[in-house]
Amino acid sequence: MKNPSKPGVKPPTILVRAPNWIGDQVLAFPFFHHLRKAYPKAHIAAVCVPWVENVQFKTLVDEVIVLERAPETGWLDKFRAIDRQALAIRARRDWALGISLPNSFSAAWLVYRAGARTRTGYRHEGRGLLLNDGRPLPEETFGIHHRAQAYLDLLPPDARPSRPAKEFWGVIAENELDEAIPGELASFDADRYWPAERLPRPKGHYWVLAPGATADSRRWPVEYFIQLARDVARQTNLTGIIVGGPKEAPLAERLCQFEELRLQDFTARGPIPALSDLFKHAAFTVTNESGLAHVASFCGSFTQIVCGAADPRRTKPLGPGLVQVSLNSVECWPCERNTCSQPVEKHIQCLKGIKPESVWEEIKRGLRKVSR
Repeated sequence: MKNPSKPGVKPPTILVRAPNWIGDQVLAFPFFHHLRKAYPKAHIAAVCVPWVENVQFKTLVDEVIVLERAPETGWLDKFRAIDRQALAIRARRDWALGISLPNSFSAAWLVYRAGARTRTGYRHEGRGLLLNDGRPLPEETFGIHHRAQAYLDLLPPDARPSRPAKEFWGVIAENELDEAIPGELASFDADRYWPAERLPRPKGHYWVLAPGATADSRRWPVEYFIQLARDVARQTNLTGIIVGGPKEAPLAERLCQFEELRLQDFTARGPIPALSDLFKHAAFTVTNESGLAHVASFCGSFTQIVCGAADPRRTKPLGPGLVQVSLNSVECWPCERNTCSQPVEKHIQCLKGIKPESVWEEIKRGLRKVSR
């Protein structure tokens, strides 16, 4: 793509099909940052599904186009709905470049039918005919590849940074002999990128607990969360704040019935950007491998993740906050499935093998790191 900063060059129009999940959207921040940095005068539009609308990066894109929810019918009706919306996007303007961050066929079809002249994405699920700038999947060239880096690799050559995604926020010194490496940015400015009303913080010092996850293969047993909260309550003066959406409200109610745990229910109190200050000022955050794990680290919290089926080599949060991952690498790990396929006696053994007392010891080691 021609450099739009040169005289006489018309600023380009760029259409980005944004990721479908909260965690993936957070991992795409370096991509959007460098895209805007390379093309400061471009018109950049992000196309997204409704549940990630409020985590689009408002100052890095000029408009957010929200797709309609897919009809609860057959695949043909869903395909027709996508095609109709793609043609509506095509009518908005002439798109010089379209980039598909998700690897689905429907995402590539959208940038194709929207009329983007150059269409970039990974060749996957038969998408090669739709993408005239198709790239081989990173795993085919590099093997295990972090998703944030995969997004960066889809940038035009003149927008691609020299440092890898894992260094975008800098590298935290793990011990006294290591030296911290400064990154592209030092912290995430929620007021700039996620303008929203913030939830008020509780009085005194607190920690955050995010016990929800979409898939059962990524949810630590609730009894383990109870035991961890009991250890924290016994050994610190911290209050625990439970966060999540409406689906986590019943779980929060169950956890809060134990008064000795000193837990408060902050679930279902607003969109994700409203939580940014809670995460930023927390002593630490404990989560499953979920979208909120990424949000917590993104907002600067020291985040302890209890990891089940996921592979952190691909999806570990890369925010400015320290991230530690508790693992139990059984023979079937990482399956990266949403539903555990093991028999009853081995069901979610990857998670059940992670004991609350070991997680608490890891958290205490992390607290010593961040206090230096």
